Amino acid sequence: MNIDDWKSQIKRGTLEYCILLLIKHRSYYGYEIIEELSKYPIITAKESTIYPLLRRLLKEEYLTSFWQESTEGLPPRKYYTITEKGSVYLECMSNEWENLVNAITILKGE
Repeated sequence: MNIDDWKSQIKRGTLEYCILLLIKHRSYYGYEIIEELSKYPIITAKESTIYPLLRRLLKEEYLTSFWQESTEGLPPRKYYTITEKGSVYLECMSNEWENLVNAITILKGE
């Protein structure tokens, strides 16, 4: 039994949703997103996964970005913010997520 393959598929399908849920609350820079998601082992993601996804979300205009200087003398950081289009997309994703959770709950007999 290889549950890791199944978990990988779940993660791949929900990572975009999790990023948008996170960014909807405030602006984040890339590495900060990775750190925040690492608190949840099933959705932990690496830089090689997160940054291409952030670029795609920017291209599709679900996110916007801006550079901000660090107060600690570190290089500037690129922050990501959800757009109005991204908020609408997130709401649609949330509705579909609820439909999925409800269907699974029924299938489990709960």
